[in-house]
Amino acid sequence: MEKQGSAFGINGIAGMLIATVLLLSILVGLTAAAIVTQQATAQQSYEIKDPLNIQKIGPNLANETHVVVHGTPVGGDTLHKYQFEQ
Repeated sequence: MEKQGSAFGINGIAGMLIATVLLLSILVGLTAAAIVTQQATAQQSYEIKDPLNIQKIGPNLANETHVVVHGTPVGGDTLHKYQFEQ
């Protein structure tokens, strides 16, 4: 009877250590990205222009034109229609 190899050739402690290091590196990368995004967003302030004309019922994202964000955009968000001012 022949022994069949596995699809992943690293087994035992070495495989466990590689998987652990990979998962921890992903965790560190995502945590660093979250901290950078949070710090950039914390520097922004928001203002609502013309609050009496905001519709209670309307199409999605229709009321975003009333929001003015003081600061720079964070990330690559192109869906929202916020106005950015320096």
